[in-house]
Amino acid sequence: MNAPFYKFNYFNSDISLVVAFLIGIGFGFALEKGGFGSARILAAQFYLSNMRVLKVMFSAIVTAMLGVYFLGVIGWLDLKLIYMTETYILPQALGGLILGVGFVIGGYCPGTSVVSFSTGSIDGLMYILGAFFGIFVFGEIYPLISNFYNSTNLGVITLPEVLHLPYGMVVFLVVIMALGAFLLAELSERKFAFRNPENEK
Repeated sequence: MNAPFYKFNYFNSDISLVVAFLIGIGFGFALEKGGFGSARILAAQFYLSNMRVLKVMFSAIVTAMLGVYFLGVIGWLDLKLIYMTETYILPQALGGLILGVGFVIGGYCPGTSVVSFSTGSIDGLMYILGAFFGIFVFGEIYPLISNFYNSTNLGVITLPEVLHLPYGMVVFLVVIMALGAFLLAELSERKFAFRNPENEK
């Protein structure tokens, strides 16, 4: 086994922070080149007129998934050493809903708001400030919601475990799902092109 590098002590915590920083810069650059620094492009996703977000993110997920799977198959990556967070069904579902509503209203997610601000966008800055305000409020009310926050803990679970299917079969099904999603995205863009906020002056 050769990876994960950090787990095999190929570098220490300080170097891991440098690596994470460089990966973050690269990720932000890729988001900007993909047009994700524009709230209009991101908002168009919810009008079903520009499905670039779905295409890019689903492509990234599938690429990473296939890479992890095949690196594990050939023995270069120890899948058991990959860090995964625990699943808390209700708190994470509510958190996802709040994030989704904020995405629809503001046109950004946390990552794309930083990308937008880095190119001089004021609305990106407002979104970042709003995120920090939300974090502050959460910290202040945490004692009141701590029981809910820690409820419905299922531990670390994966799709193969939930579906009772082999890992490779789940990978195959996700790839098929992605191809279907790409096809539907193309059809949606053609049908709802008139709704695209990018076309507004």
